[in-house]
Amino acid sequence: MIDHFGINCADWDASRSFYDAVLSTLGHARVMDFGVAVGYGSDGNPVFWISDASKGEDVDGPNREVHIAFAANGIEQVQAFYDAALAAGAESLHAPRLWPEYHPGYYGAFVRDPEGNNVEAVFHGAAPAGG
Repeated sequence: MIDHFGINCADWDASRSFYDAVLSTLGHARVMDFGVAVGYGSDGNPVFWISDASKGEDVDGPNREVHIAFAANGIEQVQAFYDAALAAGAESLHAPRLWPEYHPGYYGAFVRDPEGNNVEAVFHGAAPAGG
């Protein structure tokens, strides 16, 4: 059900140090690092993300939203999730598309739920564009 999720951290340096230390005891490490967001996991698969709350896009102050990504079984389910979310009144953040900056075949759609959280449906096996 859950593909990955992320939280925002007000003390970015302390949070990275904390999660580096505690997650290593469970066999996890940083597997992606975008400077303002770090993904932890094993086998190269980031499952838990932390982000620098001060670098958020919220014009009213630091970004405190939670990010939750639900696993989809195909691009059709990603589209159905997106359509249902919009019909239920969600704000579109990103329409369904390939996200090659994450990895080849990453196909996702992002919406903002009624509480302001960033909610995604993702499928990891989409064919690359033109392929």
